[in-house]
Amino acid sequence: MTSARSFASHAAPPAHTKLLDDRRFRALLPDEDWGRLPVATWRRFSKRVCDGDSVVYVGLIDEVMFSDIGWWLAQAARLIGGPLPTGRDTGVPMIVTVTEDAASGGQIWTRICARRSGFPQVIHSAKRFDGPTGLEEYVGFGVCMALRISVVDQALRFRSAGYALQVGRLRLPLPAWLAPGEITVTHRDLGEGAFRFTLDVVHPRFGALIRQSAVFREAVS
Repeated sequence: MTSARSFASHAAPPAHTKLLDDRRFRALLPDEDWGRLPVATWRRFSKRVCDGDSVVYVGLIDEVMFSDIGWWLAQAARLIGGPLPTGRDTGVPMIVTVTEDAASGGQIWTRICARRSGFPQVIHSAKRFDGPTGLEEYVGFGVCMALRISVVDQALRFRSAGYALQVGRLRLPLPAWLAPGEITVTHRDLGEGAFRFTLDVVHPRFGALIRQSAVFREAVS
């Protein structure tokens, strides 16, 4: 495991971008749970830009951890577009771009993880407000993951709830041995305009473990 304490980052849409009220994430939680979130988290997950516009978040990776099997799992995932982090560097920037997708009514996510040497890793995915839990993430080659949202210790948590292969209109569930394990993404407000995104991948059978955490700070508008 490696870590770094300092960070300097910002998150804001371009000055010309119009922000809209967004209830898509709130609709997936009971009112009581939504009410337990910090106000800053409400605001981040209740703002929506117009179709085709983007919001860019710039932060700093401050923790990375792989078990031996977890590192090989991340390499194997390159076969379906590389949805898992592969770098071990900390103290390097992470850039996240969220673009509204008019075609699906969801969001296109692009994550750029810098490296101290060589090219950065780019991870693409698409969130759609559909499927058995109301939220899915597509990572490439038709592979998708259903997500459940919950509130834990005033943090917003997204947890995997099954994997499938989308072939045209067919949705084929993937067996457990083909799945990477349980994936959890946590958004935790740190106060004073800062927040942390943490990705955890745990495979209980094979002992695979991956963690990547980054801290972002919002720009003052």
